[in-house]
Amino acid sequence: MQGRWAQMKRASMHRQVAVLASAQALFQTVSVLVMTVGGLAGAQLTAQADLATLPIATMFLGTAVAMFPASTFMAKFGRRAGFMLGAFLGVLAGLVAALGIWLGSMPILALGTFFAGTYQAFAQFYRFAASEIADDTFRPKAISLVLAGGIVAALLGPTLAHYGGDLLGPLYMGSFVLLSVVSALGMCVLAFLRMPPAQAAPVNTCRGRSWAAIVTQPTYLVALFGALTGYGIMILAMTATPLAMIHHDHSLSTAATVIQLHVLGMFLPSFFTGAIISRIGALWVMLLGLVFLTLHVVTTFSGLGFSSFALALALLGIGWNFLFIGGTTLLTTTYAPEEKSRAQATNDMVIFAVGLSCSFGAGGLLNIFGWQTLNVMLLPWLGCAALAIIWLLYANRRIRVAAQI
Repeated sequence: MQGRWAQMKRASMHRQVAVLASAQALFQTVSVLVMTVGGLAGAQLTAQADLATLPIATMFLGTAVAMFPASTFMAKFGRRAGFMLGAFLGVLAGLVAALGIWLGSMPILALGTFFAGTYQAFAQFYRFAASEIADDTFRPKAISLVLAGGIVAALLGPTLAHYGGDLLGPLYMGSFVLLSVVSALGMCVLAFLRMPPAQAAPVNTCRGRSWAAIVTQPTYLVALFGALTGYGIMILAMTATPLAMIHHDHSLSTAATVIQLHVLGMFLPSFFTGAIISRIGALWVMLLGLVFLTLHVVTTFSGLGFSSFALALALLGIGWNFLFIGGTTLLTTTYAPEEKSRAQATNDMVIFAVGLSCSFGAGGLLNIFGWQTLNVMLLPWLGCAALAIIWLLYANRRIRVAAQI
């Protein structure tokens, strides 16, 4: 009888993780769709090139603004209610953005993508929900399965952006209508989510170190700088890519294919990045990520054809994966459990602030410097990150040598 009960419990656990993985695929599709056509839609609504990527920037602003309220809401009303609310905001996002394009209004379009950002804020907690559903044995695989939803989004997001581009008039209005449809499907999927009853956490009277003591640790700073480097450079180049490709006479279909390859590069390595970190360490994986990002810059000089853009963006995705996941893993070594909320909140807010700045500045920088020069300007940033990581490797080695004496 106990064996049958355990088997039923495992089956239920797997079903709930499947629900979250499906919800992740749909949410990530929305995010990739905005990244694919947001700048193009913005460009047709403004004569100022530096404002073209405003709809993408406001998506990241929405995420940054809603992150803490989303967490607070779910603490009070539960994961399922929060996730349903987030997906509803996605439905609203697509309708408002489509209205903005229909009216030719950049502010309304930007408001729509802001709501898409709030959807993204709630969806950031899908992987944590998977860890709460799964038992100790299944937990790592559960998180991986949820994150693997990004692979589905890599195929579906740009495809919907392309086919929705001229589905309705004016151009790109149909893409945002499809965004609403995908978000509505997300609500339907999440209706089947059943979270386990919350367990009261033990009272911990230890507050840990001060905020300043946590964030001024050398390891914390290197981890943060590495993660924001990967995230910021990825957002800057990814946001500029569709605009650059259209400028160089590529079609929306071709640009969508390149974004697909990029997103695959972002998420496919996740199946083995953790194993590599376990073998060689987070810092060496971060350095490897910098190598891939440097190869991305070099590849942009191979030409302005499809193959050049495709290879460069695939390398960009892989570099982001290694640098961002490596930095996040390194960060977890810098704080105690009672310090977790402050350490993680600071890390996420800084990274999203950098993402916001990069997405907003991509259009103007591309217009001023062009695609290839824009990417060359990333090399000093990459160099600083490499020096920081190498310095920490050397410092850690000195500590280990001193401990052996």
